[in-house]
Amino acid sequence: MARNTDLLLTSMAPIIWGSTYVVTTEYLPAGYPLTVAMLRALPVGLLLLLVVRQLPSGVWWLKVLLLGALNFSIFWWMLFVSAYRLPGGVAATVGAIQPLIVIIFARILLNSSIRPLAAVAAVISIAGIAAVIITPQASLDPIGLAAGFAGAASMALGTVLSRAWQPQVSLLTYTSWQLLAGGLLLLPAAIWFEPPLPTLTQTNLLGLIYLGFIGAALTYLLWFRGLSRLEPYSVSTLGFLSPITAVVIGWIFLEQRLNSSQFFAVAIVLMGVWLGQYAVRPIAGAKRAPAIATKTPQLLTKHPSHKTKEKDQ
Repeated sequence: MARNTDLLLTSMAPIIWGSTYVVTTEYLPAGYPLTVAMLRALPVGLLLLLVVRQLPSGVWWLKVLLLGALNFSIFWWMLFVSAYRLPGGVAATVGAIQPLIVIIFARILLNSSIRPLAAVAAVISIAGIAAVIITPQASLDPIGLAAGFAGAASMALGTVLSRAWQPQVSLLTYTSWQLLAGGLLLLPAAIWFEPPLPTLTQTNLLGLIYLGFIGAALTYLLWFRGLSRLEPYSVSTLGFLSPITAVVIGWIFLEQRLNSSQFFAVAIVLMGVWLGQYAVRPIAGAKRAPAIATKTPQLLTKHPSHKTKEKDQ
């Protein structure tokens, strides 16, 4: 029952991420992938840091910078490039290879066993997603495709390392560190490579607020919570729900048509997600993976006894 609750809460993150495509294309100014990614991470990262009032120490500075780059800076940069240059369906399908990459990284870095059924489930889901959202008229921009693959690889490595590196701090603190690191790394790149943003409309501001607080802070809090309790592949497989959500949003709000074969393909994707979870289900009697501490962090004071101890792994 606890595992089902963890899966349900974690699945909320990719479901919300499924709205990124429509928000990016319909509510944000086009042509600013670095700037938009930076504005999605940095402001909310600063606000969360003001709440938790706790900074990394020791080797965690380097770890947080690397995780921030993989999970946010590189991933979001590539995500927005692919979203701008590819139809949402194509971009989502390319990004859907992430669970397969997670299997490889988990084997190399965590010595996790490769379960053939899990790989089969991922392939089934990818094929189902392609059948749902790729049409003969879909354009395949080479730069967009390369960005999609690079983003998937970056997020896959970040997913595995986030499971391997678990500091003894609250999830809110861990999320704030990574968001802030990702935003700070994107800031100089956005200033250097992109022109200043035009005057933002109310619609643009609402889109950025949604992507920052809901699409970043809330979702990554749920995502990192899942990574602290579940296997990396189990978490990444839930990512298949993101493109399916994007399709459903397009069908409901953008009046995009779906035929019977596409509805059948949606069912195939959901079956693949279930099969992937079945493939990595814990063996009866096995110990549950330790979770990241979720207690409310103490504020840093001048007294050593009140400082939070960091655990380097």
